[in-house]
Amino acid sequence: TTLQLFTKQPSRWAEPRIGPEQADAFQAARDAEGVLVAGAHDSYLINLSSPDAALWERSVACFRGELERCTALGLDFLVTHPGNATDGDEEAGLQRNARGVARALEEVGEGPTRVLLELTAGSGTTVGASFENLAAIIADVPATLRHRVGVCVDTCHAYAAGYDLVEDYDGVWEEYARHLEWSRLGLLHLNDSKHPLGSRKDRHETLGQGTLGAEPFRRIMLDARLRAVPKVLETPKGDDPVAQDLANLAFLRGFRAEA
Repeated sequence: TTLQLFTKQPSRWAEPRIGPEQADAFQAARDAEGVLVAGAHDSYLINLSSPDAALWERSVACFRGELERCTALGLDFLVTHPGNATDGDEEAGLQRNARGVARALEEVGEGPTRVLLELTAGSGTTVGASFENLAAIIADVPATLRHRVGVCVDTCHAYAAGYDLVEDYDGVWEEYARHLEWSRLGLLHLNDSKHPLGSRKDRHETLGQGTLGAEPFRRIMLDARLRAVPKVLETPKGDDPVAQDLANLAFLRGFRAEA
């Protein structure tokens, strides 16, 4: 019922366009399969926090293309990583990110797609590894556009960034609520982590087999505040992606069945 896809090859700058026939075919297939929520993840090359003017402009153009394709396909969300402030100036990086997001939203115009800023693991010069960072970006987006921006929380990223979903699950969400409205939470990426709390390393693991273990996912699946929030997997696929996905989905749905 929930789908996340790429609208282009994520490691290339090439910008394909979505024509009416392709868009109609996608919508028909989505309806036929009963997909209730569908969205995209943007290109890995985009860096809206870059201090390099040429790279920033190229990133804005690429992000605008992502938003145009999402709008054409009628997608509900577009997940984006806040990027890297390679000059070491986090505050300026956050401001550059907000400026890029706002420009793309203005140029594409109102549509069905909400931009979701993804919480990052915080490695190197990456920004967006705290709820406070994400709130700062949203606050810098003009008020007339702010309703089109939300957040995506990745469980692996959160744990790697220092949010202890294992020992302090309630505290993590209390911290979230101190900085962001619940209505901003547009998506959850449910991934276990290969590395420990605060590692700053973004390495996903099969659910229940990493350092997060089973309990945080049980809490998430039974948390009334998160029940209506769409959830997707970004877990390792192994030799049989379908079998892996079905196993991870069964793991999550099992908690609801037990309840």
